[in-house]
Amino acid sequence: MLIFDCDGVLVDSEAIAESVLHECLTAWLPDLAIGDELRHALGMTTQAILEHLAARSAHALPDDALTRIDAAIEARLGEELEAMVGVAAAIEALDLPLAVVSNSRRRRVVDSLANTGLDALLGKAPLFTAEQVARPKPAPDVYRLAAESLGIKPEDCLVIEDSVSGTRAACAAGMTVIGFTGASHIEPGHEARLRDAGAWQVLTQMAELGALVQRWRGERRDVR
Repeated sequence: MLIFDCDGVLVDSEAIAESVLHECLTAWLPDLAIGDELRHALGMTTQAILEHLAARSAHALPDDALTRIDAAIEARLGEELEAMVGVAAAIEALDLPLAVVSNSRRRRVVDSLANTGLDALLGKAPLFTAEQVARPKPAPDVYRLAAESLGIKPEDCLVIEDSVSGTRAACAAGMTVIGFTGASHIEPGHEARLRDAGAWQVLTQMAELGALVQRWRGERRDVR
């Protein structure tokens, strides 16, 4: 069983948004320790984060700060899509049942599948979203729900994740996790953080996925 973190189909990840916010705000508000401030702002909208930090800084944000941040995130998403060359072939070659798991709203998941061209490929795959467990952030329950609904033990599931928090959640559910970093994940130490969070191995190109799954199957001979 292969389970995807489908919060944007490995594209619209929190790592992208956090990286863009960190870069922009470090330049705009140099008197604040942005990394620490963002950790304290978990759960806020981008607008709320900007208002919160602007109130704490002696410096002023650009009038179009939110627009510029959104544009930068969109540009990173485009880079991520380019890094996913071979994703369709990699998925098709796996010959595994698929579950698509997201920490977002179901509508967003459906839109993300369509925007990345994977809706036809994964159209019959069961979708599980945070709405079903009433948790907006990565939580083990989302992954357990997917496994239980498909009649699979969590320990027999292989998960693709591109965020540290998602990796921790899937590992806490008892699953094996492959970390994924694409072109947009250029911040230093991201691969190391995925490994530290429990990722079995980190991919940088989806085309590598098929061979890695076969290796996992070889090491887990008891898996159906």
